[in-house]
Amino acid sequence: MSGLPRHLPSIAALRAFEATARLGSATQAAAELAQTQSAVSRQLKTLEDQLGVALMARQGRGLVLTPAGARYVSEVRAVLQRLAQASVAARMLEAGGALNLAILPAFGMHWLAPRLSDFARRHPEVTVNLSTRLAPFDFRTSRFDAAIHFGREDWPGVQYLPLLPETVVAVCAPSLVAAPLATAAEILRHDLLHLDTRPRGWARWLQALGHEASPPPGMVFDQFATMAQAAVHGSGIALLPTFVAEPYLASGQLVLASDHTTESIGSYFLVWPLAREAPPALLAFRDWLAEEAPPGTGSAGDA
Repeated sequence: MSGLPRHLPSIAALRAFEATARLGSATQAAAELAQTQSAVSRQLKTLEDQLGVALMARQGRGLVLTPAGARYVSEVRAVLQRLAQASVAARMLEAGGALNLAILPAFGMHWLAPRLSDFARRHPEVTVNLSTRLAPFDFRTSRFDAAIHFGREDWPGVQYLPLLPETVVAVCAPSLVAAPLATAAEILRHDLLHLDTRPRGWARWLQALGHEASPPPGMVFDQFATMAQAAVHGSGIALLPTFVAEPYLASGQLVLASDHTTESIGSYFLVWPLAREAPPALLAFRDWLAEEAPPGTGSAGDA
């Protein structure tokens, strides 16, 4: 293909023709296009001269399409629509595009996912693709633009946006306790459910109640979601982050086993690689997350 023809009709002339054909009046088309009636008429005349065919004919005080004009206008509308779509797509690619985000399952499901509709409403130009990763990885060999990280600022080669500290509550099925338990001894009369990524979770929680001995072993889970379901079905008492526990508490599937709460060993962060320039999609997502994070959120403290 040697290229496009040298004398294509101008976009202005095609828009003037489409508007006049749709409205039946050069005056109304001019008002819609914020032009003068004479300018629209000149564009129509130029288009007809360039094509060598009459596109419109006067009928009374209005304009109607000729048979050639009726065929041509349908093609013009399709071309203008495709051009508009391509222009929007080009702007979206420059300002947004896709964001590939690695998430932690519980945080993604219970904290991030309920908020994503607001991000999508405010940034329709960005497509967020979510994948689960449980541990830090090397951004240099991954397709991810950013990740949700839990713990301390110990992921090498990344920048951090603190999101929130993890506050945990002890919960269980309503059938296990009639009211929140007051002491560690009362808690220890029940089976304790453990998370393998929080091996000292129960030890820290019980120490805050004055119990220094190691907690007894119990069922171990690799995700909060499965541990929560075990608690719902009466398998024991679980320590869950507040954002995981709240839906279960609201529905009555779980109740507080104790009124005591404590902060866990770390915080949640958005992290992204230092070695890459942050793409527009990531910048938009980072700024939005900063607004969503609780006021005063900071880095995790010492364990």
